[in-house]
Amino acid sequence: MTFEDLINFYEDKKKVYGNNTYKYISEILKEAKENHRQYALKNGIIDTEQSWRAFKGKNLEKMIEYIITDEVKKLGLSIINANKLERKRNFEDKTLDLVKRNLCIDYGECGLHLPDVDIIIYDDKNNKIIAVLSIKVTLRERIAQTGYWKLKLMQSSVTKDIKVLFITLDEDETLSIKKPAKKGRAIAEIDTDGCYILTENDVDESNKVKLFSNFINDLKKMIKF
Repeated sequence: MTFEDLINFYEDKKKVYGNNTYKYISEILKEAKENHRQYALKNGIIDTEQSWRAFKGKNLEKMIEYIITDEVKKLGLSIINANKLERKRNFEDKTLDLVKRNLCIDYGECGLHLPDVDIIIYDDKNNKIIAVLSIKVTLRERIAQTGYWKLKLMQSSVTKDIKVLFITLDEDETLSIKKPAKKGRAIAEIDTDGCYILTENDVDESNKVKLFSNFINDLKKMIKF
């Protein structure tokens, strides 16, 4: 089971659901799970559940990047996986070097460090970072941490305007109800710039917590500021 197999699942669903395919990412992953189990067993992996959770988390991030890249580029913006910035020490591409510097958080005598995010959207004409995205299956995996990074980025004049966004399947439905809000929903509302949900279930939306279909339109608004 590979990432390319997941994309094939996605493209097949897209023929049926079109722009609403994002609502069925969980369904796509469920269909892919058995394929992954068979692949894992053939390769001597006994704990297929643990292997699947790792595969699912890693490749959800890649799927979101795959889904949004063309639309992001249509807006004249660039997109990069944060791991590429984290791994590289020196860039031949000066733009990426400046993007990295423009995202780092200053911890004083402890040095400069990148926040733990998954995807970075930036304008390579001026090296301005528009938004950083954290992508997780459920909120409990990182929502509080995402709120922390938002607070840290706000402390510097260089990084204070970067939008901190969270994208999730919300399979435990932490976000579905606005009032009374669960802890994850409260953090999403107060300590992030937006949270986008890939689901076919009902969601009590707000200005901060929305279905994923709103993501690109909101990104357009961010560019104007």
